[in-house]
Amino acid sequence: MWRGSAHPRDTRPESGEHDTASAADRTKERAQERTTERVNDTSDTKERQYPMPPFDLPEGDPFGPHNLPYGVFSLPGSARRTVGVRLGDHVLDAGAAARALGSPHAELLAAPTLGPLLAAGRTTWSQVRRALTEWVTDPAHRPTVEPLFHPLSAVTLHLPFEVADYVDFYSSEHHARNAGAIFRPDAGDVLLPNWKHLPIGYHGRAGTVVVSGTDVVRPSGQRKAPADPAPVFGPSVRLDIEAEVGFVVGVPSQQGNPVALADFREHVFGLCLLNDWSARDLQAWEYVPLGPFLAKSFATSVSAWITPLEALDNARVTPPERTHPLLPYLDDSATEPAGYDLRISVALNGHVVSDPPFSTMYWTAAQQLAHLTVNGASLRTGDLYGSGTVSGPNPHERGSLLELTWNGRDPLELPDGKRTFLEDGDVVTLSAWAPGPDGTRVGLGEVSGQVIAARSDD
Repeated sequence: MWRGSAHPRDTRPESGEHDTASAADRTKERAQERTTERVNDTSDTKERQYPMPPFDLPEGDPFGPHNLPYGVFSLPGSARRTVGVRLGDHVLDAGAAARALGSPHAELLAAPTLGPLLAAGRTTWSQVRRALTEWVTDPAHRPTVEPLFHPLSAVTLHLPFEVADYVDFYSSEHHARNAGAIFRPDAGDVLLPNWKHLPIGYHGRAGTVVVSGTDVVRPSGQRKAPADPAPVFGPSVRLDIEAEVGFVVGVPSQQGNPVALADFREHVFGLCLLNDWSARDLQAWEYVPLGPFLAKSFATSVSAWITPLEALDNARVTPPERTHPLLPYLDDSATEPAGYDLRISVALNGHVVSDPPFSTMYWTAAQQLAHLTVNGASLRTGDLYGSGTVSGPNPHERGSLLELTWNGRDPLELPDGKRTFLEDGDVVTLSAWAPGPDGTRVGLGEVSGQVIAARSDD
């Protein structure tokens, strides 16, 4: 049994899980027969060459039973996708475990995407989480559950949910001030007048959200340097990253009904890491007057694991002090803390270049959701919204190359040479963790992507 500190285990069975002991026993017997056959049959799948997994995790493993993030995976040689839950460096076939143990939520967990689980709502999310915690910590379940684990190295991870709509915000004051100082150095106040009154955002493209590990093709478009007489077309020469956190909507809302701050956790299932790739030269030419378009629509990478909000209760913090009065729908002074203490790391070709602190974000995810819907815009299951670039007050806490190199003025010194913006072949990896119960850490996984050369017409 896992011996590290964990989320307190609720030993009550899920509602309806054991309506009759005999039926449940027969289900378990059949499941054990099937899993024994799978383990004894060594004719094909690669994962059977590995030792069976991880009830005995080292104490403090960031992917212990206190975490249990959700993803979607497939096995080698199989087109079948199913919901998986990460424990250590293994993934549990959650649907197979649910069927074997007679769970009433087996259909949700056996789906090829997280969509049905996301739509099921907060009560179901909690029930499923309690059940999963029991399955991976109670020794009585070990004979049934253990053969349903697969090493992460032996599976393919997929985009865990179908992205319905994608919105990206601009909610770090440090990032906004840095960007303002770079692009508007002569402005009296580098923050625009509306910035501290509402969370600035824009609508992106859901169809170009990709899972971690997907290559990113260098985008092409129009660009024009200040001294150039006319724009030119070609590959971006100022390709950048933006270290962000993405929030995943589960329960939809009805059009015309805004979502209040207090209802944030009724709608948002969890979070992921997000890299909003950006072409700064395309952005500089196109963004006036309506904001970014092609500069940000070509690729957005997300981590393969969605961490439920319930796993992050110990990471909740009070956001930074508000310096301007807020309108009632954004006023969170009387609500529970809605900030999150997430420690992000940005690595370029394996070399850490930044450690942005999410706790410094001026606008919270709850405020972003309230603003997103205040005009009556509806939510859909699978909506994704990004926090905006996460940057802290110190130079080593900046979440973009734009800031880290001050728009190319101050190149980064890396083991493989200097960098101002991304070169073909560069690999960017974001990782993160959050404080967990009893001094543990909650791992948030990683999101990684490699830049490949722009498509040629040849």
